Amino acid sequence: MSRLRAGSWTLRSRVTALFTVAGIVLAGIGVFAVVTASAVNGHLDTILDKTGPMRVAGQELYSAYLDQETGIRGYVLSRSDKNLEPYQRGVAAEALLVAEIERLNGSGGRASIAADLANVRLRSREWRSTVAEPVIGDPAGTRQPDEAAATARFDAVRAAVDRLQADILALRNEAAGAARRTGSVLLTLVIAAAVIVALVGALLLLLLDRLITRPVTELASHVREVADGDFDRRITSSGSPEMVSLAADVDGMRRRIAAELTVVRDARAEVEAKAEELTRSNRDLEQFAYVASHDLQEPLRKVASFCQLLQRRYAGQLDERADQYIGFAVDGASRMQRLINDLLAFSRIGRMTTGFKRVELDRVVEDAVSQLEHRTDDAQVVWSGLPAVEGEEPLLTTLFVNLVGNSLKFRRPDVPPVVRVTAQRDGDDWAVNVRDNGIGIEAEFADKVFVIFQRLHPRDAYEGTGIGLAIVKKIVEYHGGRIWLDLEVAEGSSIWFTLSASRTAEEPADVVGGEELGR
Repeated sequence: MSRLRAGSWTLRSRVTALFTVAGIVLAGIGVFAVVTASAVNGHLDTILDKTGPMRVAGQELYSAYLDQETGIRGYVLSRSDKNLEPYQRGVAAEALLVAEIERLNGSGGRASIAADLANVRLRSREWRSTVAEPVIGDPAGTRQPDEAAATARFDAVRAAVDRLQADILALRNEAAGAARRTGSVLLTLVIAAAVIVALVGALLLLLLDRLITRPVTELASHVREVADGDFDRRITSSGSPEMVSLAADVDGMRRRIAAELTVVRDARAEVEAKAEELTRSNRDLEQFAYVASHDLQEPLRKVASFCQLLQRRYAGQLDERADQYIGFAVDGASRMQRLINDLLAFSRIGRMTTGFKRVELDRVVEDAVSQLEHRTDDAQVVWSGLPAVEGEEPLLTTLFVNLVGNSLKFRRPDVPPVVRVTAQRDGDDWAVNVRDNGIGIEAEFADKVFVIFQRLHPRDAYEGTGIGLAIVKKIVEYHGGRIWLDLEVAEGSSIWFTLSASRTAEEPADVVGGEELGR
């Protein structure tokens, strides 16, 4: 038949029937293979765990008897107890080896081996009783042993050991032959199983081609037509009932997508309108920044200038409270100028860009420290082996000026400030740390310190507007990194931030020492 109809057996039922028949046949072969493999294992156990160790023990037993004879011959010549040591070692080894062979042969072992082992014991006892023990019992050497009789007795021992080795070898050969025969049967079973598996695989491929591959190709063709824009193309497929059901589901999805396409288009138009509105809002913000930097600065400078003129001309001519009020006005105008300038600098981050490039942090930190030279009379700023990152060098210089400047500003009065800048690899980024021995930051203010114009100390205690760490945070986030306060340090403050590693730079080698600025 050319095609299987939807009303016929499903693909699952056909595959189940095929694998059931194959499974029954393979199960029978498997049971037979298990029995055969068990027999093979039994024969291999006999060869490896029984006859092999028995043959080794037989060789060692032969050596033990040679040691005994050598010891007796040496004792006959020298009458020295030292020459009896090989004999004594041989006797001890004989007892162990005979027991080992007896254990390996077992209670149900080969009878001929057990008889040979008994004969070896008998011949050994005869040799010792007629040759060895009389020699040992005559330390003065008054009686010389009969050399011919002694040789005949020992030859009988060696012959008994040879018969024992021959029977052990015969047992091994029988086990090896049986293992080869059962191995051949097992190989035949494996070949039969492989043939059945190959046949099942061929039938399965035929089923998949008729019921899956061809219908899937047809379905994919219809789906591509829909993907190319023909949303009215009805998706159908033949083959197994599962494929027909899948085609119906895909066609239902096509209908829903076509119905929702209009909604998506309307949403896109709304997004474009919002984007245009956001563009206008950004232009308004830029205009505000321009006004803040130019139009608002002019009247503020005039107020500050005339307040300063009042302070210079009438200082000491009015009462003390008037001088105080004029001082407040001058200070307020100056602080307003600083706040506007800082706010303008904050708003420009990310808007006026020169593009990212490879930046050496060693050079950036050196530039930042040179800008802070007026604060480093008794300070140490230490850095070493800093990496290259991707970023804008002016912004990164501003970042380090603020961080190192804060470390120098928030110092302890009794200790010269020490600032250390280090870096370590963090995946595709570099994690940079700026740590000092200053007054530190309490854990409760860990998030508050990065808020714009947020101060933790009175204005008369430390200078500044409180925007420094907010600028640092914005620069780091503009570079795709993150910044956080390390609360685990014992003293001072420790700030970590991440920057993307330069794609063209190698990691810096370990540097001993580093750059140090001290005054």
